[in-house]
Amino acid sequence: MEKREHKADRLLEIFLLAMKGERLSVKELSQRFQCSTRSITRDINEIKSFLAEHRDTIGHVELVYSSVSHRYQLEIESFLTNKELLGIAKVLIGSRAFSTQVLVEVMEKLKQYTSPNDREKLEHLIRKEIYHYAPVHADCEDVLEYLWKITDYIEQKRFVTIDYYKMDRTRVSYRIKPMAIMFTEYYFYLIAYKDNDDGIPYHFRLDRIIRITAHRDYFEYDRRELVDEGIIRNESQFMFPGKARHVRFSFSGPSVQAVLDRMPTAKIVERKDGKYIIDAEVFGDGLKMFLLSQGSWVEVLSPQEFREEMAEEIERMSESYR
Repeated sequence: MEKREHKADRLLEIFLLAMKGERLSVKELSQRFQCSTRSITRDINEIKSFLAEHRDTIGHVELVYSSVSHRYQLEIESFLTNKELLGIAKVLIGSRAFSTQVLVEVMEKLKQYTSPNDREKLEHLIRKEIYHYAPVHADCEDVLEYLWKITDYIEQKRFVTIDYYKMDRTRVSYRIKPMAIMFTEYYFYLIAYKDNDDGIPYHFRLDRIIRITAHRDYFEYDRRELVDEGIIRNESQFMFPGKARHVRFSFSGPSVQAVLDRMPTAKIVERKDGKYIIDAEVFGDGLKMFLLSQGSWVEVLSPQEFREEMAEEIERMSESYR
């Protein structure tokens, strides 16, 4: 019985070594476990048979022997490839949403899901970016912790009170109905209704929430309050609140595609005199910020009230330089 248990422990340990990405040598394993190479070969064959028999459950996982290194290595189809992990790493670093400590911890975990051959190359490719990484300032202690907590409260339909820093650094408290969380422009945003039935969805930056208090009472909402994060992402710029409107403007800059990428609802309806005429369905006042950033390349054509808003803002900007 003890001999059988000892063999089972050895099998599991060999499998765990393979899962960690180690390349397994029969000779080295026999020395490590103080048994014959024949026993280790049998163990490896048993592991290979187990993986083959349970392919429907665990997917394509195989212990492959290399005639060059004379070692076995676990190959898993679900491993992230170097190019996939590099893409994810670049996005995480570029988001600047997490603290340096959290970023490094996440990257170390992600690297465990790629092949050992790719890890050294990946580390080399991102080492400088991580060294110079500069996260955005956060007032909360842990963005990820708040993200997870609020996700639970959304699922439970639970009232919460948040202590929050507004843009002008005024500290306020709101009792809210949390509805959704989304990420854009370096920040996570909580979309919620204030508990005053004004029917207006508000956007709160997660990193400015300094305290969350969950209440014992729960809320219900009607279909008019449902939040579609996809529509908000497509129609809102910089997550600024405001009304929905149909906008038409002309663009004469060198890259109209950059405008179309920035505004997923935008469509070119005409091109004349070297200018593109673009229509877009938008929500909120963030569009004004984006169009102003394009300088003289942009002219708002309609609606008239928005054209006047742009003209007034440009006049105020001009006054600052006189």
